[in-house]
Amino acid sequence: MSIENKFQEVSTTCVSDAMEGLNNLDSSIKPLQDKYKVMGRAFTVKMPVGDNLIFLRAIREARLGDILVVDAKGDTYRAIAGDFIVGMAKTLGIKGIVVDGVIRDLEGIKRLDFPVFCKGTTVAASGKAGNGELNVPISCGGVTISPGDLIIGDGDGVVVVPQAMEREVLDKALDKLALDIKREEKVSGDREEVIKYLDHFLSK
Repeated sequence: MSIENKFQEVSTTCVSDAMEGLNNLDSSIKPLQDKYKVMGRAFTVKMPVGDNLIFLRAIREARLGDILVVDAKGDTYRAIAGDFIVGMAKTLGIKGIVVDGVIRDLEGIKRLDFPVFCKGTTVAASGKAGNGELNVPISCGGVTISPGDLIIGDGDGVVVVPQAMEREVLDKALDKLALDIKREEKVSGDREEVIKYLDHFLSK
């Protein structure tokens, strides 16, 4: 089983805990629908504010299964894409889009049932002057992301696992998951165990 598949066993919260709360994208970047989950390798896009031609190039050059991670400088006035462009990304096998910015054509994108994580929606389109860079280190949601880093997103948000830390983070996340399951089985629904649990932490 690949390391990517193993990461599918854990939530973003477990992965975040394994990194002591680091490498979480800003909490304003959320899935357009709570059900969306995504996990894969980052294809990074450094996009000038209001100019999405580089995003079109990213769709063309990304590999099957990549996640487009877009540094749009947090701009919330102009959308990086609408439903037509997002639909092209889905057709070419891109796994999802994460952007420090906004999209438009909300209902159309929801009908695509394609994972988009962003800061919200707008009505204004971007221009196409042609600037920007692909597959370079970027800052997205306050986190430095390099091409190939592992991106994990769900209803709680998005977390980034640097490639050099993957095995260590996975082991810690799986340990955390096992502890959480054990704790819930022991404590949840049992009044006496809840009191013991609370008293244990409150006595420290």
